[in-house]
Amino acid sequence: MDRLQALTVFVAVAEAESFAQGARATGLSAPSATRAINTLETALGARLFTRSTRRVRLTDVGRSYLAEVRDILAQLQAADDAASGAANTPVGQLRITCPQEFGRIYVTPLITDFLDRHPQVRAEVLMLDRIVNLVEEGFDLAVRIGHLPSSELTAVRIGQVRRVICGSPDYFAARGRPQRPSDLASHRVVSLATAAPSREWRFGADGTETVRVNPQLSVSSVAVAIGIARRGWGLCRVLSYQVGPDLASGELETVLEAHEPAPLPIHLVHVEGRRAAAKVRAFIDFAAPQLRRIEILQ
Repeated sequence: MDRLQALTVFVAVAEAESFAQGARATGLSAPSATRAINTLETALGARLFTRSTRRVRLTDVGRSYLAEVRDILAQLQAADDAASGAANTPVGQLRITCPQEFGRIYVTPLITDFLDRHPQVRAEVLMLDRIVNLVEEGFDLAVRIGHLPSSELTAVRIGQVRRVICGSPDYFAARGRPQRPSDLASHRVVSLATAAPSREWRFGADGTETVRVNPQLSVSSVAVAIGIARRGWGLCRVLSYQVGPDLASGELETVLEAHEPAPLPIHLVHVEGRRAAAKVRAFIDFAAPQLRRIEILQ
């Protein structure tokens, strides 16, 4: 019998003032309860009970020890309850990482609604256009756009996006619309200056058609590139969700749709699988259906 069980037996016997009744309260036989108390007294080097044929009474040492043990067991129960609550009730800090524009457009509205429903949860959203290591950097959840490498992460698919080339109606009226990828050589292109910028753009469902572009302007912000295209200066290549409102309003139009690469999947990923904390499970259950209903992510 372990020490914790022995302490539980001690409290039960002390409260019942009987080995037999204390044993029944803990689901043990009377001999097992007696052995537990004897072992405990031997380890302590002190008598906890005085025994008679009719009654069991605490010694002075036993009464002092009972108060301490009750406090220890109460603290342990409180710790168990807290851990169980964190596993079954959304509580604590939820740390999410996602791409900047996806976070601005979709995650921010979702997280504020989620926090309204779960006031015991606090949230931190880090919006970065790079892959964050969830374990090493201490995040609970990530939005990943693109094909996922093999890993131990649990992934929940929420949709897909297209890589589109777009421009304003004024631009197309002045400069015409490219009919094939090679036509981009005669158009103004605004590119995104990423950590590893590529001058070769891939087209086609299998991505085997490549065109080398020579942009006149590179910027580090997706929003800036879209804004420049919206003003009619040139074309930009972005993900379809990033220009959803512009396409809906007609401020931007896509070209070369027939030559687009295969769509990119979007996933919510986390580390713990089925053992994920309630805050993670609750957010996925709340966010995934709403994201799947967004037309441009379908």
